[in-house]
Amino acid sequence: MPRLMRTVARTAVVAGTATAVSNRVSRRQAGRWNDQAQQEAAPQYAEPQYAPPPPQPAYAAPAAGASTDDKLAQLSQLGALRDAGVLTDIEFEVQKSKILSS
Repeated sequence: MPRLMRTVARTAVVAGTATAVSNRVSRRQAGRWNDQAQQEAAPQYAEPQYAPPPPQPAYAAPAAGASTDDKLAQLSQLGALRDAGVLTDIEFEVQKSKILSS
């Protein structure tokens, strides 16, 4: 009889463990399916990214035949705008070449 009791007890432990593992796997899989369903139900669009308009120059265009003092003043104003972050280096170089070529 003790042998039969050990076999019954062992079977109960194995069956209980198998049931616990099976339930855990089922819950975890159901959670994954639920997460996947929520992701698919969420809107799948990205908001459009609009580029801001290019900044307008905050300085006067050089007058034709401008004097050297006027050009120096415009260049220093242009440099201040670049240092303040209003103009990029490329915009600075373009405007500098316009001032120097006039």
